[in-house]
Amino acid sequence: MSGGRDRLVDALYGLGWSTVKTLPEPVAVALGRTIADTVWKRRGSNVLRLESNLARVVPDASPERLAELSKAGMRSYMRYWMESFRLPVWSAERVRDSVEIKDIHLLTEGLESGRGVVLALPHLANWDLAGAWLTRGMGVPFTTVVERLKPESLFDRFVEYRESLGMEVLPHTGGTAFGTLARRLRSGGLVCLVADRDLSASGVEVTFFGEKTRMPAGPAMLAQQTGALLFPVSLHFDGPKLMRGRVFPAVEVPETGKRAEKSSVMTQAVADKFAVGIAEHPEDWHMLQRLWLADLEPRPDTDAGTGGSPEKVGGAG
Repeated sequence: MSGGRDRLVDALYGLGWSTVKTLPEPVAVALGRTIADTVWKRRGSNVLRLESNLARVVPDASPERLAELSKAGMRSYMRYWMESFRLPVWSAERVRDSVEIKDIHLLTEGLESGRGVVLALPHLANWDLAGAWLTRGMGVPFTTVVERLKPESLFDRFVEYRESLGMEVLPHTGGTAFGTLARRLRSGGLVCLVADRDLSASGVEVTFFGEKTRMPAGPAMLAQQTGALLFPVSLHFDGPKLMRGRVFPAVEVPETGKRAEKSSVMTQAVADKFAVGIAEHPEDWHMLQRLWLADLEPRPDTDAGTGGSPEKVGGAG
């Protein structure tokens, strides 16, 4: 981005965090829906990409159904932003009452065992609200990573925002972040990673809704190296006031195979659980970017992506 656009983007996000949280809730909700519907009607590249992605998730959907899903998807996406802008001023009681997670005992029992836990999430519903529910609603601290954004001031805003919700936030700086996450897990801590998109050469190739894409190796690598439990998670909105979710059973580390082969098997298992949650609530999947390899521009195949890199720990959301 140019310097001028960097400043504009930073100013817009700053306006959201400073202004939206002060609006009466009905006004903020109406504003989010108006923005979503306006963007959807313009049929820009993000909306078209969302529909293209949803066509893989719901392959028998008619064009009319896809349009309905993308409209609902944009509303869900803007709900994420409006809630996120307002989360710092929500009470702990409000956060607790806004989330219900099925089989959360898998997480709590895993932490009680002292093994450490990795939660892997897709871009479903509001992962920041889920994080606040853990830290402020349940009193469970955790560590996550944030990709470095431009401008730097915008990155600083995201870090400050998530830290205000009680998260420990690490910049996505390769081996340094991975090493810190591993230490947290070895001490019995919790790590949460958004992990449904990694199109770098270090991503693990998986089959997702019948086509190839890449997802981060980090969750599987962390589980292998530290002995932590790896739980895929899904989320979805249920009415205007509630978000529900589910913790899936732990993804086991294969008993045989090289490290790269184990990572491939485990990441495919995570992808399969993500697909279950996304298929059940496609309107809450906020994937407005290219995801499947078939949609990428042709480029030299420099890495098959079967093993991944331990430094690629996950997405930032």
